Amino acid sequence: QVQLLESGGGLVQPGGSLRLSCASSGRTFSIYNMGWFRQAPGKEREFVARINWSTGSTWHADAVKGRFAVSRDNTKNTVYLQMNSLKPEDTAVYYCAADRDGRGPGLSVAGYDYWGQGTQVTVSS
Repeated sequence: QVQLLESGGGLVQPGGSLRLSCASSGRTFSIYNMGWFRQAPGKEREFVARINWSTGSTWHADAVKGRFAVSRDNTKNTVYLQMNSLKPEDTAVYYCAADRDGRGPGLSVAGYDYWGQGTQVTVSS
C-alpha cells in the first residue's frame, strides 16, 4: 500500500535545529494527509503537525507552534519537519504517518493508516 521512511534524527543541543524527512512510496496517490507524531519514553504518542497532501495546508500542535514547520515536496513524495529552537522536552522518537481518506481525526493517532518506523531526536547538552 504505502511505505514510509523517516530520516534526519540525531543529537542536537538546546536551541539547535534539525530537519526530518519522510519519504513515501507505493500508492502515494491515495494519501490525503501526512502527519508527524512523537513519543517520549513512558508517554503516549502525541500529534506534532500535519499537512494536506494536495493543498499544502498545515496544522501544528500548540507545543511546537512558531518553532516547527511541516512542508512537502510532492514531486519527491516527501514530507519534511523543520525543527528550530529545540528544547529538551522535544526529545522523542518522531514518526511519520499517512492518512488515506481524511475522514478520521487528523490530529490523532487514530486518524492515520500507515506509519514509519520512527527516527530518534535527542535534545541535550
